[in-house]
Amino acid sequence: MSYVIDIPEAMELPVQGGGQFPVQQIYCVGRNYADHAVEMGHDPDKEPPFFFMKPSYSILHSGQDMQYPALSSDVHHEVELVIAIGQGGRDVAVEDAMDLVYGYGVGIDMTRRDLQAEAKEKSRPWEAGKSFLHAAPCSELLPIAACGEINSGAISLSVNGDVRQNGDINQMIWKVPEVISRLSTLFSLRSGDLIFTGTPAGVGPINKGDRITATVAGLSQLEINVTE
Repeated sequence: MSYVIDIPEAMELPVQGGGQFPVQQIYCVGRNYADHAVEMGHDPDKEPPFFFMKPSYSILHSGQDMQYPALSSDVHHEVELVIAIGQGGRDVAVEDAMDLVYGYGVGIDMTRRDLQAEAKEKSRPWEAGKSFLHAAPCSELLPIAACGEINSGAISLSVNGDVRQNGDINQMIWKVPEVISRLSTLFSLRSGDLIFTGTPAGVGPINKGDRITATVAGLSQLEINVTE
């Protein structure tokens, strides 16, 4: 087939043990840890899960530099367990949801908090606060075949060696199968999709020159540097 413009470079994530995972859509779960919902001023028992999206070009590999985004002076880190979808589906039952999972990674949902707050105040969409270059750093992926299902384990984030976020995957309000099932009723999931599953409490600002380290027990560490 002949295209009338150049095809953009596909985004990929390395896989532990070899190979590349092609990234399609990036879905994110909002307020999926009770302590984070409370710190953001919300009732964690009040609502079902809700979602927002980031473009695939927001992916940043571990070891790379994150460019501090324009038009913001208050960018926050949010460490998250990432689910990589290997098989698509629609209206997937909770008990079948794990059949779609290829593997896991460690991600950071970077947020221009000032732009997000402004959008909330004016009842506008969040895209400007959540979707930008390098807004979704992610580690290499570990296939589920190599580790089994992850239902618990420490999740943490440090800035310049100081621990900012520290929780456990088992604290998620909506568990991975429930998240996948709910997403599949709203969207048509496809192989190559990523799901950022929410963050524990302790989110906070980052600054130019910071070194950020994010971990989930059993997965490869994610490390990035924040630059101009």
